[in-house]
Amino acid sequence: MINRKIVMIPGPTPTVRSIQDQMGRDTCAFGDPDFVKDYKWVIENLKTLMDCSGQAFVIAGSGSLAMEMAIANNTKAGDNLLIVSHGYFGDRFIDVAKRKNLNVDVIQSQWGKIVPIDQIEKKLSEKHYAAMTVSHVDTATGVLAPIEEIGKMMHEKFPDTIYIVDGVAATAGARSYVDSMHIDVLLTASQKAFGVCPGLALVFAGQKSLARRKSLGDTIPEYFVDYEKWIPIMDDPSKYFATPAVNLIWAMKESLQIIMDEGLENRFARHEKQGAAMRAALRSLGFEILAEAGHEAPTLSNVLYMDGVDDNKFRSMVQEEGIIVAGGLGAYAGKMFRIGHMGNADIHDLVCALAAIERTLYRLGVPVKLGSSVGIFMEEMMK
Repeated sequence: MINRKIVMIPGPTPTVRSIQDQMGRDTCAFGDPDFVKDYKWVIENLKTLMDCSGQAFVIAGSGSLAMEMAIANNTKAGDNLLIVSHGYFGDRFIDVAKRKNLNVDVIQSQWGKIVPIDQIEKKLSEKHYAAMTVSHVDTATGVLAPIEEIGKMMHEKFPDTIYIVDGVAATAGARSYVDSMHIDVLLTASQKAFGVCPGLALVFAGQKSLARRKSLGDTIPEYFVDYEKWIPIMDDPSKYFATPAVNLIWAMKESLQIIMDEGLENRFARHEKQGAAMRAALRSLGFEILAEAGHEAPTLSNVLYMDGVDDNKFRSMVQEEGIIVAGGLGAYAGKMFRIGHMGNADIHDLVCALAAIERTLYRLGVPVKLGSSVGIFMEEMMK
């Protein structure tokens, strides 16, 4: 018998049946009054959930498009940009910024660690920066940045610098709010902690970011990601600029209803509890976690192999056992695997993942007491 495979990579994450059902509906005209109503419902409820008094943009695209949208609307050629990078995806901002002809400075942490806030503050004091980017969670490292503390520092000491947070692997799974955390731009995508399939770029622009875009003039070099092109549609989705991803809007509506039923703060707490329980269970098997203590992401774990475990064999075999995990990136390629535990992945998914990992280690000849990590996970979850 072939095992059913559960995708446990850091995204896309498992989609529950009710969300799948929305994606499988017959597509309607994007001007259909019922769809227009649904689209507006999604936009307004996202703004409320994320504490955004500015504008929520919900458009067809990926998280990478959302990154470009954030840079395009808040900087102009020749501006200074500070990139605070905690890994591979933090570094991706460098390429986006150079194509915009920005003057880029980068603070990079050792993988697994955060950039200390005092270092960020010191760098910001050296010159005027139009904007600064920080990844809330970088899936290459599994590190959780202290975005609230950074936002407080920025608000008090550098109020003219636009604070951009990349929340692709965090938003709806790790605590983040736009206005109350002094975030000017929060960007994310549909396929991670929201539990929808890939295809929607989500950008939350605070009032300061909207004002910055206005200050750049009537047009910017970018077309599709221009705030000014999309604001009329976000205000009134019956208008047209570019075709919306109709079925994904319906899927996002269902996702938001699930989140609202659970309660966003309850969802954050669940992710924190699940993440801690997974880390305890994985460590009990002999693995180590890349992220330093106190800064581990609640949405995924980056798991370092014990001596003698071959990455390709492990990931191939664990897939045979029914779980798909991701490999390491950069200098950690071949040295670790990455497992997601976010969105609508529930206790059943996580127990299945740990059991599959145990069976894989057993087949590889690694000493393991079958059921041990599952027991530890369950004990943590039942506290």
